[in-house]
Amino acid sequence: MATTLEFAEFTSEVRYENLSPDVREALKRRLLDSVGVGIAAADVGSPTVVDRTIADLEADGPCTLWGRDRGASPVQAAMHNTALVAASGCADSYLAPKETSHPSDTAGALVAAGEYAGATGEELLAALAVAYEIQGELAWNAPVRDRGFDHVTHAVVSAAAGASTLFDLDLEETRDAIAVAATGHNALGVTRTGRITDWSGVASASAARNAVYAAMLAERGMAGPRGTVDGRRGWEAVVSGPFEFDPTPGERVRDVTTRRYVAETYAQSAAEGIVELAEGRNLNPGDVAGIKLETFAEAKRLLGGGEGNRYEVADRAQATHSLPYVLATALLDRDLSLAQYEPDRIGADDVQDLLRIVDVTADPDLTERFQNGELPAVVDVTMDDGTTYRIEKDAFRGHSTAPMGWDEVETKFDSVTEGQLENGRRERIVETVRSLEDRDVADLTALLARG
Repeated sequence: MATTLEFAEFTSEVRYENLSPDVREALKRRLLDSVGVGIAAADVGSPTVVDRTIADLEADGPCTLWGRDRGASPVQAAMHNTALVAASGCADSYLAPKETSHPSDTAGALVAAGEYAGATGEELLAALAVAYEIQGELAWNAPVRDRGFDHVTHAVVSAAAGASTLFDLDLEETRDAIAVAATGHNALGVTRTGRITDWSGVASASAARNAVYAAMLAERGMAGPRGTVDGRRGWEAVVSGPFEFDPTPGERVRDVTTRRYVAETYAQSAAEGIVELAEGRNLNPGDVAGIKLETFAEAKRLLGGGEGNRYEVADRAQATHSLPYVLATALLDRDLSLAQYEPDRIGADDVQDLLRIVDVTADPDLTERFQNGELPAVVDVTMDDGTTYRIEKDAFRGHSTAPMGWDEVETKFDSVTEGQLENGRRERIVETVRSLEDRDVADLTALLARG
């Protein structure tokens, strides 16, 4: 049985000095990736709604709103910046057998908290280590999906712990922050079932906002329930079931994936496969009679029509959660970037016609392989003349078994921020993150506002 105190003790013990060199470098890659995809999503629909709402509430504030020309409170900045990262559709993921979460859901909140606290780069890296470790621990040992809760239920706990580190809360204050966050924000899984809406990209932002607020309340004397995790009607009884909490100093960050394409994580191998097939065989989309994807059960359930119609695709949120859309567009365009989710592209006849001949099925063997750490996909493309081309994937570039190095993450950063940042600023952001241990958080945030 885990306890709130165990979470707080771990959080209070992690310092930059006890992170391994590999963990430090992995955290920098995660941060650069999060900043890049966040900036890229500045003009996406759901973050602009968040931005307009914040503008009505606050004229300005001490924390940077990424990609905007004004600031906000740390609570609202956490909401805004996390909405950017999550809405991008290509932030990082942690894959466990019964849960998939996005540890990058904490990055925007922790940068805001660090800016507000006047934190150093080393302190930010320690906070990210705490958040990524807790996120991975909970995904692996305390999955909540099958009990009807959304994965951002984990994010509010990990972000509250990371914020507690940046605000330099003592053990009891940290315990209170985690208790308040975990008690007050348990998100429902309906977010990712049925008809997908914009909330799917903002749910984690709401959790991040509540996490930073919980830490600020605890710092000012707010006490949380002592039995939040193991008590009667606590987290284990209601949300997760019993679990053990056995964290390391950030080592789980090594297992985090980097999404190569703008698509849900479960679609990455299939997308990579059909792009390789289309390019390698020089397939003419007009001659395609059918596309078949064999995948694992969770991909079928979430993205292939197991819990909602994934063939009716009218907006960005629906497109990113539709394997038929992803496969059709990837075959047509040989790519899945932000351009493939513009309204005109989503509604185009060639996309809409092709996605309707995509068949998605779950295969028990692939499901077992997914539960053992792979992200498998088998794609068959059948042409009008009866010829069928097949490609099989175990994983994708960026998966924990094939991780991206710094140069590849930097290339992705440059690609997604092109048009949003001038070259000089892109280079300065990359260098600041690369040398974060010698910088302050304010050095980074000064580069993230709209110039």
